[in-house]
Amino acid sequence: MKFQLAINMERIDPGIAMEDVTRHTLEMVQMADEGGFETVWAAEHHALEMTIAPNPFQILTWWAAHTNRIRLGTAVVVAPYWHPINVAGEAALVDLYSGGRLEFGIGSGAYQREFDRMHPGLARTDGWKYMQEMLPVVKALWQGDTAHDGEYWSFPTSTSVPKPIQKPHPPIWIAARAPITYDYAVKHNCNILSWPMTRPMSEVETYIGNLETALTDNPGHNRPIFATMRHTCVYANKSDWMMPVQAVMKQLAQFEGLFNNVGGVENGFPPMIDLADLENRKEFDPTMLHQNLMFGTPDQVNEKMRLYDKLGVDQFTYYASLGLGLKEQKRSLELFISEVIPEFLS
Repeated sequence: MKFQLAINMERIDPGIAMEDVTRHTLEMVQMADEGGFETVWAAEHHALEMTIAPNPFQILTWWAAHTNRIRLGTAVVVAPYWHPINVAGEAALVDLYSGGRLEFGIGSGAYQREFDRMHPGLARTDGWKYMQEMLPVVKALWQGDTAHDGEYWSFPTSTSVPKPIQKPHPPIWIAARAPITYDYAVKHNCNILSWPMTRPMSEVETYIGNLETALTDNPGHNRPIFATMRHTCVYANKSDWMMPVQAVMKQLAQFEGLFNNVGGVENGFPPMIDLADLENRKEFDPTMLHQNLMFGTPDQVNEKMRLYDKLGVDQFTYYASLGLGLKEQKRSLELFISEVIPEFLS
C-alpha cells in the first residue's frame, strides 16, 4: 500500500494567523516528502477560510519548489469554473516546473454556494456534465492542435502550451462515489479518488464493489488505482481519543452547513450548524467517528489500516485538515511516518 497526503491551508476561526497556517502547511508537505508519502493533494475552493485554495496549480507550484520527490496532485480541479485551454496549460506548466510530478485530478464541485458565485445559475448536481466534456478536450490539447465545439465550450484550433513532460499525459484521477462515475473512470483510464466521509467501512466496500462491477462491465480495461481518504490523527495515548473527535466535529459542523447550503458565511468563515438537527446526525456520534475515521494510537491505526489493505485499497489518503491545532497535526504526521508507513511497505 502507498500513502497520500491531502492538506489544505485551513483556518477554522480568525484567531489563527494566516502566516502560521502558510508555514505549517508547507512544513507538513515537506515532512510527507521526506517521510515516504507518494502524493500530496491540493484542493480548489473559493472564498472559504476553511479551505484556502483559489488555484490548486499555484499551490502545487509552491510545493514543487520546496520538495524533491513527492508527486503533486489536484484534488480536484473543478471543471465548471474553468476553460479547457486554461486547465491544459496550467496543468502542463506544473508538470514542467516539477520535473514530471503532476497527478491531474478533476471533478465536478462540492458546494452550491461556490457555484452561485463561480458559475451562477448552475446546479451543483449538474457539474459532472462539465467534467465529462472537459477531460477529453484537455487530453487532446496536451497532444497538439485541436478545435472543440461542445455543449459548454467552443473554440477554434488551439493547443496546450507548454506540453506536459509525462507522456502521453499525466496520470488522471476523478472523484468517484456513484456507480456511473466508476464506469466512466474505467472506460477512460482514470484513477479513482474516493471519500467515504464519516461512514463505516461498509461504504468503502460499496466503492470497491462499484469498481469491480465497472471492470466486469468493461472487459479489456486495466484496473485503475483506487485511493480512499479518511480524516486521520495518530496520538500516543488512548486517553486522547476525544481530541481529534472534537476537532473534526467542529469542522464538520461548518462543512455540513456549506454542503447543505444553509446559514450565512461571514468574511469567509462558515457558521457551525447544530449537527443534532441533521437527518444524518447519527453519522456524527463521537464513538462512531472514532471508530470510522483513521483516529487512534499507532497500534489502533495499524489495525484499521490492515482492513483497507485487505479490501484492496491501493493508496490511502491521509486527510490532515480536520481543525486540529498545528502542533497536534505535526505530531500526528510524525507518528504516522514512523509507526504506520513502515508496517505497510511492500
